[in-house]
Amino acid sequence: MIYKSENVEKNAVMHVAELMSVAARTAPKARGLDLIETMILDGSDKDELTAAMRELGSNGDTFFLRDAGNVDSCHCILMIGSGVKPRGLSCGLCGMDNCKAAAEGGIPCALSLNDLGIAVGSAAATAMDHRVDNRVLYTAGMAALRIKLFPENVKICFGIGLSTSGKNIFFDRPPMK
Repeated sequence: MIYKSENVEKNAVMHVAELMSVAARTAPKARGLDLIETMILDGSDKDELTAAMRELGSNGDTFFLRDAGNVDSCHCILMIGSGVKPRGLSCGLCGMDNCKAAAEGGIPCALSLNDLGIAVGSAAATAMDHRVDNRVLYTAGMAALRIKLFPENVKICFGIGLSTSGKNIFFDRPPMK
């Protein structure tokens, strides 16, 4: 049997995306409270995401349009989001005196944002470990929130596009105009 590179690479990238999801899940979390959500998009679901990215870029924010083109060229995109529930430490890292004041003021817990950053970094490192070109895209995260891909509790997210091409599509791209 012959396995052609396009099929092998797509299957491998999907497997790496699954491993990246595991890396995000097992990344350290403040007080052990896991608010991380992940999903992998390809096909028409990925197309819906890029359509939302283009809509966000229609007001002149050309980086949304550029990133949507990158996601179009990806095999898939891993989305990682987080809720922002206070951890009850009253650490003040969010800028408020305590968690109660932060919650009443609608201020997201800084530790939730930190947990998301660690999860995204762990996932991106996993892609790098497997030599899969990747790029963290906040533009994809904003679009995912707009089209409500995540449960209601997820308030912030990022996407990580995954590609296996001869040139890295995320860095070998024309400058924005």
